[in-house]
Amino acid sequence: MKLIPLEDRVVVKPQEAEEKTAGGIVLPDSAKEKPLMGTVIAVGPGKMLDSGNRGAMGVKKNDVVLYGKYGGSDVEVDGVDYKILRESEILGVVEK
Repeated sequence: MKLIPLEDRVVVKPQEAEEKTAGGIVLPDSAKEKPLMGTVIAVGPGKMLDSGNRGAMGVKKNDVVLYGKYGGSDVEVDGVDYKILRESEILGVVEK
């Protein structure tokens, strides 16, 4: 199955939670925090503006993005977890 976002929505695959701390301590499942970073899998066509044109999207496929802790909707497709966010819920793009 393929996810195709509508309007200004973005499909993000969250990064895996860290297994160890920087000091090497192994974390149990209950202590792991949800990651706030992920890779963009698909981007919608953009929000329809009052002028009738579509607004350009600020992110593109394969960008690594940061998003808020409670933003978006969590979905599971074919056993893989994804997050669907509005473009305005994305806090920034990580450059490497």
